[in-house]
Amino acid sequence: MLKPLLITTLFVIVYSSTLKAQSVSTSIGAKASGIGYAASTISDVWGVYNNIAGIATVQNTTASFTYDLHPSLDGANRTAAVLAIPLKTGATGIGMYRFGDDLYNEQILTAGYSNQFGIAALGVKANYIQYRTEGFGSKGIFTLSFGGIAKITKEISVGAYITNINQPSLSDNEKVPTRLNAGVAFTPSANFFITTEIEKDLDYEATLKIGMQYTFHEKLFARTGYNLHPNTAFFGLGFKTKKFILDYALQHNTSLGLSHQASVSYQFIRK
Repeated sequence: MLKPLLITTLFVIVYSSTLKAQSVSTSIGAKASGIGYAASTISDVWGVYNNIAGIATVQNTTASFTYDLHPSLDGANRTAAVLAIPLKTGATGIGMYRFGDDLYNEQILTAGYSNQFGIAALGVKANYIQYRTEGFGSKGIFTLSFGGIAKITKEISVGAYITNINQPSLSDNEKVPTRLNAGVAFTPSANFFITTEIEKDLDYEATLKIGMQYTFHEKLFARTGYNLHPNTAFFGLGFKTKKFILDYALQHNTSLGLSHQASVSYQFIRK
């Protein structure tokens, strides 16, 4: 019983710079992973769990599922499913997220809304987070998160989001971590972009992220990324058809070893 708990704690400490107690990062999606989770300027369905402003430009109702596998760490896998729906004004998104196993797990239900205002998209979401530890019961809390993305020029975009801004308490001396992410993306051509981001937990050292993507023939994508503190390398591939989007990412951390994440999305094309 002790070994799985120690493994889970190690995963949280190394994998997430947003640690406080045992709250793991919710940045997810194989596309985001492929560029080192430097996703604050990315507009796609996974904005439901990354930057909520990213769903504002979703053109078709899109459902997506992802699985994040850590072979060397029992009980450290993550799964998530999201649905983004364009509205007459803006877009809405819902999601389900789970980290852990029967010994310890975190489950998150999310609902959010985003809209485009000129060059900027703004979004807000509410999260219900349930923490459960075997033998200690469960604890549920509500949190709020905000985000924005702005296209400054044709080549430059900026994005920022804050997670768990209300910072609710889990106990007398333990709060859910609040995290600020801010980044800049440069797109010199239609086939290539590079992005960098800083992630800062209120109580921990900042993490620097950098990622890039190259597009082949509008359907095939190659990605790579790197994080400083903790030092982690990323690589990813993507494939897109009219309705399906398939993404894969490989992550390597010197303490946690290799991990794999795969995502599949389906777009319900409107006639």
